[in-house]
Amino acid sequence: MVMKKIAPILILILLIACTAGPSVQVGDTKVNVELAITAEEKAKGLMHREYLDENAGVLFVFEKEGIPGFWMKNTLISLDMIFIDSDNKIVDIMTVEPCKKEPCKRYSPKTDSKYVLEVNAGFAEKHNLQIGEEVKLNI
Repeated sequence: MVMKKIAPILILILLIACTAGPSVQVGDTKVNVELAITAEEKAKGLMHREYLDENAGVLFVFEKEGIPGFWMKNTLISLDMIFIDSDNKIVDIMTVEPCKKEPCKRYSPKTDSKYVLEVNAGFAEKHNLQIGEEVKLNI
């Protein structure tokens, strides 16, 4: 009898725990993200990863808007970089390939951004993301 009362509570706790992580909402799509806030986290990014789940990524969070620079050294998978300003609007989108030999190309947005969302290559096209589109940050 006690288990019948406890089971729904345990299920609710598990559901909350599974959905409570940081995420970015782009249109109807939720992307579960790891946050890159510290210098070390930003330097590591998605280096050495062989796989990234379909609706997963890394959100780089900068203290203030600017023109961040990225490279793909030691990154093994192709990525879409989605640059987002402080008004939570997409300001640039680019697809980038792993760096096979140095010197590695450097990637920067056309305008200031405060956040950069890295997801699997093709994500932006698949979800028809557009410059100026608003994103919702749950960080």
